[in-house]
Amino acid sequence: MTITMDDSHMLSIAQIKEFLQLSEVVKFEGVSLKEKYEWTDKVLTRFRYFQLKKKEKGSVRKYIMKMTGISKAQLTRLIFKKTEVGKVLPSSRGRHTFTTIYTPEDIALLVETDNAHERLSGFATKEIFEREFEKFKKNDYAKLSKISVSHIYNLRGKKQYTSSSLTYTKTQATSVSIGERRKPQPEGKPGYIRVDSVHQGDLDKEKGVYHINMVDEVTQMEIIGCVEKISEQYLETLLEDLILQFPFKIINFHSDNGSEYINKTVAKLLNKLIIHQTKSRSRKCNDQALVEGKNGAVIRKHMGRTHISQKNAGPINLFYKNCFNVYVNYHRPSGFPTIIVDSKGKQKKKYKTYLVPYEKFKSIPNATQYLREGLTIESLDKIAYAKSDNEYAKEMQKEKDKLFKNFKK
Repeated sequence: MTITMDDSHMLSIAQIKEFLQLSEVVKFEGVSLKEKYEWTDKVLTRFRYFQLKKKEKGSVRKYIMKMTGISKAQLTRLIFKKTEVGKVLPSSRGRHTFTTIYTPEDIALLVETDNAHERLSGFATKEIFEREFEKFKKNDYAKLSKISVSHIYNLRGKKQYTSSSLTYTKTQATSVSIGERRKPQPEGKPGYIRVDSVHQGDLDKEKGVYHINMVDEVTQMEIIGCVEKISEQYLETLLEDLILQFPFKIINFHSDNGSEYINKTVAKLLNKLIIHQTKSRSRKCNDQALVEGKNGAVIRKHMGRTHISQKNAGPINLFYKNCFNVYVNYHRPSGFPTIIVDSKGKQKKKYKTYLVPYEKFKSIPNATQYLREGLTIESLDKIAYAKSDNEYAKEMQKEKDKLFKNFKK
């Protein structure tokens, strides 16, 4: 229903309340902002708004908003203005606007330039504008010769540009077909490993060694290696060696989206070993939480954060393979979470169970079915129980001391 601004018959709060209950769709058409403000001022005055009780004020406010279409926030500002100056008036200040410097003609010259050169970088485009004006004396380019590089990109976002440019395309996400972007679902089975790299710092622009950390999601068995660089040339041989150090068959290889793992060389290796490759999902930072936690609790704790020269990668890798990996998997307990669901359905992890990873593997029903060919529980028990946890830890510390002394030499 359409209604005019004449509501002189509305004289009481009771009439307003009745009107609000009966009217569903009421609006004004062709009413200027000035008329709306003047009418609002008259209503506030007629009903002596500032002397009303709180509920009555609410009715008047609803009435004004329904009749004018003014928002709640704007009406609050108008009422405050009436308390200050005694009257509701449109603001005399206009919205601040910047002077338009570059005209449609200038944007057309930008389009022409980009189409001719197939859209060069902002710096190169600015250089062309300067040359057109200064060297070739083309006055049409006078303003564009002084444009900033960043504003060239602003103009390239204008509708006039996008509708005329032959080279405009939205940024496309890089698509890499290697690896499936999803979270692995081991369902209690070993063989689903998470992989990450740990860099051992820089010194005087010299890169340090890289530790490669592999952690099984179910058992937390962890195999660590070390290389000089994380290029395909160095990683190919190491990755295969690390995978074969796990006592069970590897089913899934999960990493982040780093190019050291998402490449044809690694994909070919995993295909050879019949291992499925997956990679982390975007905006899912917990996909690699397990291995990243081990990066700090194991590698950083024992190897520190200071720079270690790349020439030491070989000795470190031997230390990992011959000593440290045995310690981590057979003599160092890890925490395994118990998931508790509260009354609201929220899941919380409580770490009450601590086992060495090998014991966790043995606790899996029919664990022998997952063993790598040629290995038995008896042969692994000989490694696990040849020395006590403390005895082996002390032996590991001695080997680590020797390793670090060689760094100093």
